[in-house]
Amino acid sequence: LDRMAAGCAALGLPPLDRTLAERLTGDALTVVAAPRAAVRLTLTAGSGGRGLDRPDAPEPRLFATAAASQLPSGPARLITSSVRRNEGSPAARLKTLSYLDSVLARRQAREQGGDEALMLNSREEAACAAAANVFWVSEGRLLTPALECGVLAGTMRARVLAAAGRLGVAVAEVQAPGQTLRGADAIFLTNSLIGVRAVSSLDGVELRPSALVEQLAAAVAV
Repeated sequence: LDRMAAGCAALGLPPLDRTLAERLTGDALTVVAAPRAAVRLTLTAGSGGRGLDRPDAPEPRLFATAAASQLPSGPARLITSSVRRNEGSPAARLKTLSYLDSVLARRQAREQGGDEALMLNSREEAACAAAANVFWVSEGRLLTPALECGVLAGTMRARVLAAAGRLGVAVAEVQAPGQTLRGADAIFLTNSLIGVRAVSSLDGVELRPSALVEQLAAAVAV
């Protein structure tokens, strides 16, 4: 909700009605007969008619949907995609419905036998996965792309960074070439649905299991 409220401010939308958002989220969950569910809260500016311009007085629509959600089984095979993340776009750091690049990147990864895509930005820096933040371990340090790389500030990303601090793990948000990950001791992905998911291979090169990744996964498990 904090991130959505900040997105409203960045996009010039009216302030988020947090009370309504919480009620809609609860209502959506009541119709899902599953032990674990994903809730999607969506805010639009309302109908704007033809063209790009919004009406002078937008009438936002807020709604929530929910569906059963299972944790993925096992680690992920990561494939570097040729689809680039635009770090110069204001939308790169906002949670929006603009997912076409991610859809294309993941499809490309799966066509090559992977589970998820590693996306670089236009400067060839590591940015993110198609639908997750990326972390890697190198010489005992925990690293993740800085927001300036065109990265969404994921909620699970923030929890992992906080957990690393509590565990006394050295952590840094960096601008690093995508090639840097080829020398990593371990790689993992994070988002609010998968938690922490280890990566078993990058572009076909196998990675060994990491005790630190398992420790971080346990620290943020819900």
